[in-house]
Amino acid sequence: MENPLPSPARPAPPAPPPEAVAPLMRALAVLRALTAAGGRAAVSDLVRATDLPRATVDRLLSTLGRLDYVRAEGRDAVLAPALLELGNAYLAATGLPDRLGPLADRLADALDESVSLAVPDGDGLRFVHQATRRRAVSLAFRIGDLLPAERGAPGALFAADWAPADWRRWRARRAADPADAGFPAVPPRGPADTAPAGGRRLAADFTARVAAARTAGWALDDQLIEPGLIAVAMPVRDPAGRTVCAVSVVSHTSRHPAAALPDAVLPRLRATVVAMERALTAPAPAAVAYDDRPAAWRRAAKQQLGPGFVESVARGLAVLTAFGTDRAALTLSAVAEAAGLPRATARRALITLEHLGYTSADGGRFRPAPKVLELGFARLSGLTLPDLARPHLTALAERVGESASLAVLTADGADAGPAVQYVLGVVAARIMRVTISPGSRAPAPATAAGRVLLAASPADGHPTLLDRVRADGHALVDDELEPGLRSVAVPVHDGGGRAVAALGVSSHAADRSPAATRAAVLPALRAAAAAVEADLRVAGRYLPVPLP
Repeated sequence: MENPLPSPARPAPPAPPPEAVAPLMRALAVLRALTAAGGRAAVSDLVRATDLPRATVDRLLSTLGRLDYVRAEGRDAVLAPALLELGNAYLAATGLPDRLGPLADRLADALDESVSLAVPDGDGLRFVHQATRRRAVSLAFRIGDLLPAERGAPGALFAADWAPADWRRWRARRAADPADAGFPAVPPRGPADTAPAGGRRLAADFTARVAAARTAGWALDDQLIEPGLIAVAMPVRDPAGRTVCAVSVVSHTSRHPAAALPDAVLPRLRATVVAMERALTAPAPAAVAYDDRPAAWRRAAKQQLGPGFVESVARGLAVLTAFGTDRAALTLSAVAEAAGLPRATARRALITLEHLGYTSADGGRFRPAPKVLELGFARLSGLTLPDLARPHLTALAERVGESASLAVLTADGADAGPAVQYVLGVVAARIMRVTISPGSRAPAPATAAGRVLLAASPADGHPTLLDRVRADGHALVDDELEPGLRSVAVPVHDGGGRAVAALGVSSHAADRSPAATRAAVLPALRAAAAAVEADLRVAGRYLPVPLP
């Protein structure tokens, strides 16, 4: 049975119900341990963190690897981008980023300040959308980060609706973790605040701020998180009057005194909240196509991995991805149908997930809970395109025995014309090899990478050549950039179908004929590009993926 990671912020959970799925609980413990380790950990460290046998951890990592949620790098296990699909399912089910995110972005543009959306999560608050400003002093929180309720303006708004049991839970957590060590997203409290007198002062201050927020309808964060950081927040309510989230305008004392920030932002903030509450009653935006994992896929995974594949883990995690746009609250039968599972199997998975706080039930309907975002979502935010491509590029170079690279289209001066910039390169392990240095540039028309990107853009020049590249879906260039150099490239598309980069393989032209190069390289090259596209589609659904 699961042995959760020790956390000074949380008491030991109650014993699991008899119907709970033990392997699923253990797999989630491994994911939490890997997240707590920063997204990468040696298997031996995961064994110590979870107190599970080494053989059990190995089987769980093999299963999570087959699900593409974890990958192996040497002796380390590493969180993989596909894990974001769990958090994506929760975010899609809430509808908050899709419905309210554009309004938050417009508010950030109008005020030239960072804006965030947060939801209540127990006695804390968790971010679900961020619109940050590009400046030296800016908001550094990530989607999925968890803050104590008392250390943020949204927390005072959420606590205004707390029942006595919620306050008791908050006081117990404060007593067990006065330094906020269980909240790694915020700086720990200092000795003056963790002393008994300091703790009583903080509790009294929070109680007073909650009362003030209840009366005013907004809350102020005057450097509660760290010196200089200030914010004003207002609640966003559904038609029934329930607070579904809070929208915060975040600034710095170098731009506004804390006392002046409400006057500066409240008029536009109030107007935005009215628009957000109206958006909650409007028809939902068009559903985003999403790559759900069908039952047939799990059967194929089990057959491929054999006895090392723990099917109950795959089934339990599939239940989380059953939720999404237009699937915010589902009956047991609807969950089973969406996940492709027998009803009894879905029921046991839901019992397990509810016990761990990842789903909730109300009136016979189940919903994903904000806690789902603790499964690596914040750790995986901020991934760049080269980050996503690196493992696939490494595997490609090993598979074909040639150097591989990732390039983007860029301008190299008005007179020089378009160019490609190589942002990632993996050198083949052979005596005569092609070395492509990240940061180097080359004229786009003379490179395979440049041609596939030009073929996907409205750029003028070489129309016949680009028509052929467009029709073939790849480009092959011989001896044009450098004598003896042959390159083959294919485009990499984002979730919207736009070619944002090119994946290429480079070799010496004397090795084989162009036709033989195509036959030997193209299948692996296209498979690698498809893998990068799959990760980019998942990672870019609610997170910006920076392009070089």
